[in-house]
Amino acid sequence: MTITYVKKIKADGSACKKCGEVSAKMEEAGHMQFIDHIAIADERDPESEGMLLAAKHDVNRAPFFIVEEEDKEPEIHTVYFKFVKQVLAGKTSEQDEIKEIMNDNPDLDFI
Repeated sequence: MTITYVKKIKADGSACKKCGEVSAKMEEAGHMQFIDHIAIADERDPESEGMLLAAKHDVNRAPFFIVEEEDKEPEIHTVYFKFVKQVLAGKTSEQDEIKEIMNDNPDLDFI
């Protein structure tokens, strides 16, 4: 299994806030050891590796993870806690997953 972590640099050159938060969570939990490659999606450079990967996999949010296994289609994960649960078999709470989804989609309303 190969895992690529795609982080974004915004058009103004600043780091993506969400990417920084996810990176900090990954460091704290010891998950960075499972990442094989980090690609940067630089909005200032449409040919940057991360921008090309986002286009190839039709992803429009960052950060995201690409999980590749031999003889399988790549899996794309855009929610960190689901990625941890489904791929790294770590423990996350449903509340953490919902919070991340709500933060990433302010147009949604929790029922």
